[in-house]
Amino acid sequence: MSDDWWNDDVPAFVVVGRVNAGKTATLATLLEVDDDAVLRVSATPGETTEVQPLPVIYDDEEWIRFFDSPGFQQPVEAMREIERMAGDGTPGPDEVRRFVEECRDDYPDEVRLLEPIVKGAGILYVVDPCKPLRDSFVAEIEILRWSGRPRLALLNPQGPPNEHEEAWRERLGTSFNLVRTFDAHEAKYDERRKLLLSLLQIEERHAGRIEHVIEAMEREWDQRREDAAEALVDFLEKSLTLRTREGLDERDQGVPTRRERKEEALIAEYYGKLAKFEAACLDRWLDTYRHHLIAADIDPAAHRGLDLATEETWRRWGLNRWQLIAAGAVAGGAAGAAFDLGVGVHSLGAGTVIGALGGGTAAFLKGGKLPELKIKLGGGLKWNAGDGETLVVGPPKNPNFPWVLLDSMLVRYRSILARAHGRRDLSPLDEGGDGFARGFDSGRRSLLQKWFSSCLKGSPDRGREPEVFAELLECLEEVEEA
Repeated sequence: MSDDWWNDDVPAFVVVGRVNAGKTATLATLLEVDDDAVLRVSATPGETTEVQPLPVIYDDEEWIRFFDSPGFQQPVEAMREIERMAGDGTPGPDEVRRFVEECRDDYPDEVRLLEPIVKGAGILYVVDPCKPLRDSFVAEIEILRWSGRPRLALLNPQGPPNEHEEAWRERLGTSFNLVRTFDAHEAKYDERRKLLLSLLQIEERHAGRIEHVIEAMEREWDQRREDAAEALVDFLEKSLTLRTREGLDERDQGVPTRRERKEEALIAEYYGKLAKFEAACLDRWLDTYRHHLIAADIDPAAHRGLDLATEETWRRWGLNRWQLIAAGAVAGGAAGAAFDLGVGVHSLGAGTVIGALGGGTAAFLKGGKLPELKIKLGGGLKWNAGDGETLVVGPPKNPNFPWVLLDSMLVRYRSILARAHGRRDLSPLDEGGDGFARGFDSGRRSLLQKWFSSCLKGSPDRGREPEVFAELLECLEEVEEA
């Protein structure tokens, strides 16, 4: 380590434990580091070989310093050596300090992890409570107790609960100031915050600095949520106003296969752009929450299956048909809802689709006749001929489309928040689970539907944007708490 590895003015905590107990993963999750160049999280035994300082910096000032450390390698032998130094007395901080000064060659790993402790660092002892409490673990606990430093034990389970956890809690409770559970592969923001609060309970001398870090962390989290809400509003507006266009000449109109090829090309272009909008929003979210290892797997054809006759779509995402009817009525689109009210549950909203599509299926070419453009019911696209000889595709007129789109993003937002930084697998975002829109109250659904309708018409209601932002910001907070 460099000469400036220690600073008496900065509260320090060293993470110690057995090899592969999850020490580095605990720090990676707590400090939101998913970069192996900074913290190498590996299943390889003994991956951490040196004590590594990790400063916590806000406003260009270091407030707390953590240390990653190598694992205990010879705890029983080290314990006996410290006991020998104490003679007939009880070992304490003086013997631990002497051990560090005199036993570097014989116990290099134990000396390295104890160096910050004898300098004054608090202790975060990480254990896997799924393993039996053997003599070697008892030796580690005794050495740390003899140091006399503030001590917090963290249970980092690497398997299902079993009969060993209670024995761990009883033994740790006699030697540590606090015992907490912190799953390095699952812990979310609230668990990280609670861990920092636990430091206040074991290290009162530096309470002001620890409290400053907690307050700065909370402010930063609120700002992240606002940034995420801005990205979501931007994504929804771009997606709902998206249209792709292509000019039609006389040969296109006179030769059906030529027009069909242009239609297919526009469809591919439409979904390709929609996929790029999704990827851009998710990239902003991943950057905001400091994730670099999650893959956002965006399929350009993902939204071609938004069909109200598809049971899976209705079961997972978007509004149910009664909520769609109510939201559509508020937004002025209730004309087609009468069909649903008369035919029963199995219509799956088909009447609403017909009503929504009926008035704007196609537009006239100037000076020409109505083009025969195909509409796929329940997942189809609105085709228009605009100025001159132009073919226009988008947006889909399935009334559930904006709601399914919103739910798909909220589900992936939940996946981002659930991803602990201590994980190192490269799995894509989880898109499983039900959506959130059906749980919205009627006021929120009405507000969003009005804004969605304005976007679908190509003229987003700017006057409602502040309210929409506030509602979506609240949505994101609810997703965090779900």
